[in-house]
Amino acid sequence: MDDEARVVDADADAIERSKEAALRPETLEEFVGQRVVREQLGLVLSAAVGRGTPPDHVLLSGPPGLGKTTLAMIIAAELGTTLRVTSGPAIQHAGDLAAILSSLDEGDVLFLDEIHRLARPAEEMLYLAMEDFRVDVVVGKGPGATSIPLSLPPFTVVGATTRAGLLPAPLRDRFGFTGHLDFYEDDELRAIVVRSASKLGLSIAHDAAHEIASRSRGTPRIANRLLRRVRDWAEVHGSGRGDMEAAQAALDVYEVDERGLDRLDRAVLKALCLRFAGGPVGLSTLAVTVGEETETVETVAEPFLVREGLMSRTPRGRIATADAWHHLGLAPPAEAVAGDSGGRLFG
Repeated sequence: MDDEARVVDADADAIERSKEAALRPETLEEFVGQRVVREQLGLVLSAAVGRGTPPDHVLLSGPPGLGKTTLAMIIAAELGTTLRVTSGPAIQHAGDLAAILSSLDEGDVLFLDEIHRLARPAEEMLYLAMEDFRVDVVVGKGPGATSIPLSLPPFTVVGATTRAGLLPAPLRDRFGFTGHLDFYEDDELRAIVVRSASKLGLSIAHDAAHEIASRSRGTPRIANRLLRRVRDWAEVHGSGRGDMEAAQAALDVYEVDERGLDRLDRAVLKALCLRFAGGPVGLSTLAVTVGEETETVETVAEPFLVREGLMSRTPRGRIATADAWHHLGLAPPAEAVAGDSGGRLFG
C-alpha cells in the first residue's frame, strides 16, 4: 500500500498544501485549539508590535498537520510583514542560506520548515545570523579565501520541526520562544470542520461535523481532508449537504473507521491478534505479514496505534492490548487482559 495515498496520513505534499491554503485561519483569534501556545505567542507578538521591533525567534514543534505552517503565516500577518518560506532539505549549502538571508528586508519573517534537516554548514551560518544579524561570506578558495562580513537587517526566524530532539542545542538555544503543538480534542476539531465547511460553501450538520472530527486522529489536516471527501460524496451521491449519511458513507468508502483507523492500521492489528495470538512479535515479521516495508509499519501505523492504546512496544516485540481485540470485535484471551492490567507480557 502506498502510504502517500492514505487519507489519514498527517503529512502533505505541495498539492495538498495548496488545497489547504484557502482553509487556513489568518489571525490568532481565528486559530482554533493550542490555547497555551496561542496565548503565549500572542503576548510575544503584541509586545514586539508595541515596541516596534521584531519579536524573538520562534520554534514550533510537534507532529505533522497540527498547524505549524499556519502559525508561521499568522505571525507574519500579525506583524504586518513579509513571510519568506523555505525548508531544511532545500538548503544544501551555506551559500543557499546566505542568498536567502541577504534578500530579507527589516522585520521579515523567515519560515524554516523541517529545520532539523538543515545542512551543517548552513546551520552554523544561521547561528550567527540569528544572534548578531550578520553572515560571513567566503570569497575564493584555499589559502587565498577571504571572509567578508555582511550585515543583515533585524528579522525573525520561525523554525518548525516534527523532531525537536534532533535539533542541536546551540540552534535550539537561539530561539526566544518555543511552542509545542499537541493533538487536538474532538470539540476543537469539530469547530475546525464547521469553519472549513463554511469556507468550502458546504452546509454541514452538527452530528456530521462531530463524526468527521472523531475520526481525524486529533489532526486538523486530516479533518480537513476527510471533510473534502465528505463534500465529494455529498455532491456525487447525496443531497449536496454534509449530513450524517454523507459523512458515514464517505468515511466508509475510504475505510476510515470510528476511531480513525484505516486499512493498514487494521491489517496490523489483525495480524497481531489473529496470526500471532496477540504477540509479542518482531517488527520485521509483522511487516512481512501485512505486506509492507518495515519502515512503513514503524513510522506510519505504529505511532497512532500506540497512542490509541491498541498496541504496545516491548523488548520482546509488539503486542496487542485488550482494547485492540475489542476494537476488532474479538474476545481477548485471558493473558491479554492480564497483560493490560498487570503489565505482564503474553505470548
